[in-house]
Amino acid sequence: MNLKQQLVGLALAATFSVSAWSADPVKIGLVLPMSGPFAAYGKQIEHGVKLYLATNGDTFGGRKVELILKDDSPGTAGDVSKRLAQELVVKDKVDILAGFGLTPSAFAVAPVATEGKKPMIVMNAATSAITTKSPYIIRTSMTLPQNAAPIASWAAKNGIKKVFILIADYGPGYDAAGQFKKTFTAAGGQIVDEVRAPVSNPDYGPFLQRIKDAKPDAVFLFLPPGAGTIAFMKGFSERGLREAGIKLIATGDLTDEDILDALGDSALGLITSFHYSEAHKSPENKAYTDAYYRAYPNDRPNFMSVGGYDGMHLIAEVLKKTHGNTDAEKFVEAAKGMKWVSPRGPITIDPVTRDIVQTIYIRKVERVAGKLQNVEFDQVPDFKDPGKE
Repeated sequence: MNLKQQLVGLALAATFSVSAWSADPVKIGLVLPMSGPFAAYGKQIEHGVKLYLATNGDTFGGRKVELILKDDSPGTAGDVSKRLAQELVVKDKVDILAGFGLTPSAFAVAPVATEGKKPMIVMNAATSAITTKSPYIIRTSMTLPQNAAPIASWAAKNGIKKVFILIADYGPGYDAAGQFKKTFTAAGGQIVDEVRAPVSNPDYGPFLQRIKDAKPDAVFLFLPPGAGTIAFMKGFSERGLREAGIKLIATGDLTDEDILDALGDSALGLITSFHYSEAHKSPENKAYTDAYYRAYPNDRPNFMSVGGYDGMHLIAEVLKKTHGNTDAEKFVEAAKGMKWVSPRGPITIDPVTRDIVQTIYIRKVERVAGKLQNVEFDQVPDFKDPGKE
């Protein structure tokens, strides 16, 4: 074989190799709680991911996307999440890890992403430190300090001088309380007491009595959305704390659309700070909510669904930039500084922290056209996670 024939042969082999690689699907391993007390988290994130693919196609950078879903319920057992992530990497040979409804799951899987050199897209878990646990983590949801600081500033500017803090006893709760205290006391406010409630099956009775006895101007609350939040709100009303003049302020988890109807009129007037509301007024959110209701008429779109939707958007856009290459270093580099207009508003991936920069809105629960909604009335644009400052 002469040199020319050898070169032609090598070129054909290279072309075949690239074509074969390009034809392979990009496997995304979704680790989500799909049953148990936090099943709504997994459902909403999965809804957002699938809605993005349904409305934007499933092929990016020349490669088709394939989802492999693993249920890590309850989502608070890190060993379960880690084992499933290891199976996804070793057995299923996924290219990307994604999902992560709660902080313990994300913390446990971070070393798997690092050792396996896999991009890891956090679509909900909100403890500030998560992105520091692996160089391959990118977050498209929020952090609790990012949502807690604006409500603390708002409270201090609006006549609230003494606050009682009640949080769930795990990472996001500590983040929320720590940032609220820092911002509120710096503005001259006073924390009169603080309690931590168990994440699972808490009895709020003693806490509610303690709040009533302390006579604060307001309670700052962080609880993961679900049955516990509904139980607290019911107790807050039944024990007469509202009638005693005690206000309730919180991060927007408290009035998440997934449980807002169940909260009922007890939620009316609540002031929260958060990065997404179903009632957010923009063409992008109108298109998103319309598409969501067509696909899932029995559910309401919430912040977790948007975290999944934007997580899938990030994956899609990175694949376009890398021409389908999922190498972790190249993937993360392509994601740094990425900007787009989400259903929640303008967002950016911070090139230094790989965390999300976004607008945080101050909202009030109102009844709009017969439906409870988080109506935005103020905002803090381009807000970075203060937990990393």
